[in-house]
Amino acid sequence: MTIDPAAALHARYGVVVADASGLGPAELELLAEDAGRRLADARAIDILTWASLTFGDRFVVASSMADGVVAHLASRAHPGVNVLFLDTGLHFAETLGTRDALLATLDINLINATPDLTVEQQNQKFGPLLWATDPDRCCSMRKVTVLERELAPFQAWVTGIRGDETAQRVGTPVVHWDARRGMVKVNPVARWTHAEVDAYAERYGVLVNPLQQIGFASIGCAPCTRPVRPGENARAGRWAGRDKSECGLHV
Repeated sequence: MTIDPAAALHARYGVVVADASGLGPAELELLAEDAGRRLADARAIDILTWASLTFGDRFVVASSMADGVVAHLASRAHPGVNVLFLDTGLHFAETLGTRDALLATLDINLINATPDLTVEQQNQKFGPLLWATDPDRCCSMRKVTVLERELAPFQAWVTGIRGDETAQRVGTPVVHWDARRGMVKVNPVARWTHAEVDAYAERYGVLVNPLQQIGFASIGCAPCTRPVRPGENARAGRWAGRDKSECGLHV
């Protein structure tokens, strides 16, 4: 007997699954709030199945290519899922290699998004090493602005945020309303630990950025990322020595 996935989700969590293509911002906000409550304790694959049934091709997974876990989960729920990578021009070679390997091995549609200015053009306009002299401005131009542009066609976006990464991310809901962008934000592994991510990757043979093997727990642009030390949180290696732990994508 074929099981209707929408009926199964409703039976398990009480969440109503319906095509959201015709909904406006106010209706989407109510949908996000309801789903956030009902799916708070749901499995990650069920959260992504809900996203697939609700938004179809109108949701996109944002990946930093630290690993392929969320992209793998999303491709199980929605084969051919859109996966967005912000190609800043400043990534480690290992990160770009992970991107290419995931594209070759997963059923995904990769959106490789680049800033308006190349690194060389940015250096000419704002001076060299902007990531050191004004990291907020650098992040804004090379990541935040690009994300805003690429998210515009979609109703929802999926992230790999986990509550154990920083104090600011504790309590992150699995589904909520992104008021800044006027869209639904889905965080299917918000309650997972780093150990659970590793366990999933091992179980399904999911590719992981090789930099993790030498202590890079959170991987961003090469000039602004170092390995973490014992006892540090996962994002302590980002913008080390500065009062900065977020690039602005999730603030």
